[in-house]
Amino acid sequence: MTKLAPLQIGPVRIDSPVVLAPMTGVTDRPFRTLVKRYGAGLTVTEMIASEAMVRETRQSLQKAAWDPSEEPVSMQLAGCEPRVMAEAAKLNEQRGAAIIDINMGCPVKKIVNGHAGSHLMRDLPLAAQLIESTVKAVQVPVTLKMRMGWCHESLNAPELARIAEDLGVKLITVHGRTRNQLYSGTADWAFVAKVKQAVSLPVIVNGDINSPQDALDALRQSGADGVMVGRGAYGKPWLLAQVMAALEGAPVPDAPTLAEQRDLVLEHYEAMLDLYGREHGVGVARKHLGWYTKGLPSSAEFRNKVNMIPDADVVISMLRDFYAAQLDRASAPLGIAA
Repeated sequence: MTKLAPLQIGPVRIDSPVVLAPMTGVTDRPFRTLVKRYGAGLTVTEMIASEAMVRETRQSLQKAAWDPSEEPVSMQLAGCEPRVMAEAAKLNEQRGAAIIDINMGCPVKKIVNGHAGSHLMRDLPLAAQLIESTVKAVQVPVTLKMRMGWCHESLNAPELARIAEDLGVKLITVHGRTRNQLYSGTADWAFVAKVKQAVSLPVIVNGDINSPQDALDALRQSGADGVMVGRGAYGKPWLLAQVMAALEGAPVPDAPTLAEQRDLVLEHYEAMLDLYGREHGVGVARKHLGWYTKGLPSSAEFRNKVNMIPDADVVISMLRDFYAAQLDRASAPLGIAA
């Protein structure tokens, strides 16, 4: 395939069309900073409830914080009240966000029951009001993330995309599942081609992009202008850099060595403790430790033990010991068969 062109999102240019998906409880500032260091065209904040943003709750401000290395910053908002969404968008624009992304794809029951996220694909008039209010409230470009539809009997993403384009949205991202699929089954990259054909905007394909080859296949099937990587980056903040290389036709870099991974995990862990506090950060970081160590020898036993430890310093010591054992095992000479 030919090298993809940069993304032009209003006045914002993204040189490499490889985007880190917004994932609640995962893509916080420490994780996004690591991904950006390895290489990513754009990172997007965790989804922030618009009402909480307006009230400037501690959690919403924590989610809205970013590292200068991430700029330009895309801030994702969710909500169901046009006035509140508009106010939250203005607040984030004032805080320095370069892009406002509207979430109409989150399938989680709590969000859907609040008439936000993918629920809005069942109520296109309200979705249109929400988009229009947000676009009019800010000078920065507004983007939209959605699914194929609520269910396979209502695959209305192309219709919503046309509405969004008419109202001034500058880019569309489509996750190739319906809301009712949640994260089951497989993403339908070919369906995203219908959205691409419906609008003249840049379109990003999302869902099940777990390797550079997946990215190439998703682009070929969808005809999209770029890819968004989500769960494939769990425990692999270097994956987006590998995808970028593949799309550029360059050699795909190897994953970091075990020693480099050890240093990365320790750095990430300390950054999470700094952000959340040492007491709360221990619990927040557990899922990341599970993803980083998955597949390594004795990792299940390690996770079972470390997940019971509330003391950050003890966890750090256990991490060092675990990776030391991995390095010793990797450097041990192979036995000679009789």
